[in-house]
Amino acid sequence: MKLITAIIKPFKLDEVREALSSIGVQGITVTEVKGFGRQKGHTELYRGSEYVVDFLPKTKLEIGIEESLVDQAIETITNAASTGKIGDGKIFVTPIERAVRIRTGETGPTAL
Repeated sequence: MKLITAIIKPFKLDEVREALSSIGVQGITVTEVKGFGRQKGHTELYRGSEYVVDFLPKTKLEIGIEESLVDQAIETITNAASTGKIGDGKIFVTPIERAVRIRTGETGPTAL
């Protein structure tokens, strides 16, 4: 089992969710986050004054998935979230040592 963590642009969430659903991914946790990478924020104008926005709004997806679907899920997220511009995001894959479904007590891949 693996945990895929993807940081994407917020307006790409629906496209990514639909694409993941089409390959059989059943559950996603979504969090609104702020951060920056190479973009280093940007300057905005408000009531005639310039100010720097250091942290940009992003969407974080967390997906518990079986190892057999990891490569397909990464490709799906990459294709759906890509705009070809800086700030498209990142994908991290980490191992899941143990998963437990609270309601039933199921463990391992059946808990996903």
